[in-house]
Amino acid sequence: MNTTRVFSDKQMLAQHFGRVLLNRTQKSDKVTIALSGGSTPKAIFEELAAEYANEIDWTKVFLFWGDERCVPPTDEESNYLMTKTHLLNKVTIPEVNVFRVKGELNIDAAVEDYQKVLLAELPQSNGLPQFDLMILGMGDDGHTASVFPYQINLWDKPEVCVAAQHPESKQNRVSLTGGVINNAKEIFFLVTGSNKADKLSEILNKKEGYKQYPAALVDKPTWLLDSAAAAKLQE
Repeated sequence: MNTTRVFSDKQMLAQHFGRVLLNRTQKSDKVTIALSGGSTPKAIFEELAAEYANEIDWTKVFLFWGDERCVPPTDEESNYLMTKTHLLNKVTIPEVNVFRVKGELNIDAAVEDYQKVLLAELPQSNGLPQFDLMILGMGDDGHTASVFPYQINLWDKPEVCVAAQHPESKQNRVSLTGGVINNAKEIFFLVTGSNKADKLSEILNKKEGYKQYPAALVDKPTWLLDSAAAAKLQE
């Protein structure tokens, strides 16, 4: 069962997620989170840094990534660098709580290294590592993490993470698989912008062929949308 919440804009969505994270850290001694890249998480990170730097006990927060581009951590395309710039540099989270994907390695080594990290650092449930919070974005092509429609077979791979490739640039990426994504205790889709409206309508209204999109294969997520992304849900 999907849960959908629509906010007037990206800022209101970010404020809501800040309250979610504060609540989770108040109730638990450790919160493991798989982060997403993209413009919507950037707004979330800025909100967390501005409003929750001193409210949240960051020693309880353990950060991972749902996917990463195979670039060095100093590259402007790095999801890690975006998080570091907009969040990590502005809050007092211990360095040992941050588990980045080593995108500077070749793709096979990066996948192997990250799988070892996930198996070592996360508790297991259903035979797979389990995150407390899974943060996902959705591309306007319906991809999520770095599982794209043309490689949708990666979703059901038994591995914890896999090598993926952008359909146009052919850039290598490390991505969690569907089993690990769906194994998270809570899953949040953060989707904003009018360019996402068509795919959202297809997926949430279960239109013909909607399961060709990886984002449609996520179990029981909470969709946090801005009004632009949600504009066509009644169609």
